[in-house]
Order: sequence, then structure tokens, then C-alpha cells
Amino acid sequence: MVTGAILVIGAGSIGRRHFDNLTALGVRAELHGWRSFDRAAVAMRDDVAGIVIATATPIRLELIELCAAKGWPFYAEKPLAWRVNQARAIHDAAAPVAARSLVGFMMRWHPVVRALAAMDVSDVFRIHAEIGHDVRQWRANWRFGDSYAARAEGGGVLLDLCHEIDLVAALFPGLMVHDVRALGHEDFPGVDFATSLHVSTASGAAGQIAMDYLAPVFTRKLTLSGLSRRIEADLLASRITIHSADGSQTQDYPFERNSMFLDAMRAFLGLIAGQNIDDPLLPRLDRMDASSLLIARAWETRQFQGAISLDMS
Repeated sequence: MVTGAILVIGAGSIGRRHFDNLTALGVRAELHGWRSFDRAAVAMRDDVAGIVIATATPIRLELIELCAAKGWPFYAEKPLAWRVNQARAIHDAAAPVAARSLVGFMMRWHPVVRALAAMDVSDVFRIHAEIGHDVRQWRANWRFGDSYAARAEGGGVLLDLCHEIDLVAALFPGLMVHDVRALGHEDFPGVDFATSLHVSTASGAAGQIAMDYLAPVFTRKLTLSGLSRRIEADLLASRITIHSADGSQTQDYPFERNSMFLDAMRAFLGLIAGQNIDDPLLPRLDRMDASSLLIARAWETRQFQGAISLDMS
């Protein structure tokens, strides 16, 4: 049972979602905007049970250092960092509370991901993951150019949609990135709008992870081609279709998007309460070094091949 307060730092859409979910779970939660956050005053408090870091990506390390100094578990939104030295500094600083802290890769609680993780994928030789959505359709009254995503440092589609990188890495530990190709936009130098990673697994399977801000119809799919079957997972439809020599079978999974966020908060509260959570997909910080470094290395090694023409006004 969590008796203290959970402070949610960052009052944007994701921070408000976490605050609402914590409140719905019966926890005493406080929502703090970053601009008005008084670090010195919070450091003096003795009623804090944990921190949810829902700020922009550049605002991670100083809050994590505060949590480590106070012994407070934290839940930090993804990605933790976009450069390797940042990721290493964060993981080093967080060490005292890492086993009780989470990274916000809530897609690990998607029922399709859970089903895939329970399957034997040892004979997979090819992987294709894809996510695409016209960024201008994401939210009402929202403009790309005014957002964190439009920044050359810490912005772009690879970081924004890095769930796919983390998911493939979770299903195939030891994943390596060999090549990262991107398309930019002349109005946003250094920001990738469509990016493809060429990867390989520890067993030698080859793959591609593609993400974009461009697709007119939202798509989110993962295909695993193996020697005995091809597994096609649609994360939007929450459906898996398996093709084999015996035919095709399709399984639908009940899904509501906010349930992933609720499950993530339940796990975080469990860690705060000292529970031993037996879950190989749990994005506990002390297990997330490989994912953090994979994303940071991919971002640092992007090669821009050209630019797209898209009216972003």
C-alpha cells in the first residue's frame, strides 16, 4: 500500500493522464507544472512516495538525481535520452532507486505484445515493424512547429515513436542497429520525419523498424517471419494472424488504450510498495540500459537521405 503522495511533474497531456489514472487508483497524487516546480521545497518534504516525470525529454537528469538523493522511486516517460552520454549519465545517477523505478514504455502492456512475448520466436529470420501517422492529425489545436518534436536536439520521429524499437528489443534481447536512414524537412533542419532502422538479432535474424510522421492512415504493425510460420500483429486492431502450412488463424485481443497506462501505474505503485513483480516485460530501470542505449545510438547515427515536402503550417 502506498501511503505518501505521488508527485506528477509535467502538466501536459501525458502528465494529466498519469495524474487522472493515479487518482482513479485511489492514490494521493499532485500535478505540478514544470515551470512552477519548486525543487528546493519538494526536497524538504517527507511525505513523497514517488515521482512521475512527464516533462519534455531534456528535463530528466536533474529530477532523477533528486529522486536518487531522496530514495524516491520514479516513473520516467520515454525516451530517457537521445544521446549515449545522456543515457549513461541517467542510468548511473538512478542506480540507488533503479530497481524500484520504471521507464514509460507502456506498450509493453499491450495484449498483443504480451501474446507475442509468450510465443516461441526462436526460428524467426526476418522482422518488420512499422508505425506511421500524419503528425498533423495527432491532436486538435496542436501545431508541430510549436512542439518538442520539432526540435533538432531531442526531437523527431525516431524518439517520438521509439516504442517500436523498445518492443523489438524486448522480444529479441541483444538487438543491434546497423544502419539508420532518415528523411528530413527543409523547414526543420535535423528533425527526422521518416526513419528506418536496419537491425539484427543475436541469432542473426535481419529486420527493419520504420516510423514516420507522414502516413495518411494510422498504421502500427509487426511481422515476424519464421521457418514454420509468419506472425502478423496489428497493434491498432489488437489482432494476431498466424500463417502456416496448415492455414491461417486469427486471434483478437480485447484492448482499451488507457488500460496500458493504468497497468503501468499499478506496476509502479507495486514497486513503491516493495512488491516483487515477476514480469519479464516490466520496464524496470535497472533492466533498461540496453533499450536506452539502442535508441540513443540509433538517433546519433541517423543519416539524412533527403527531405519530404509537407505543409506543416
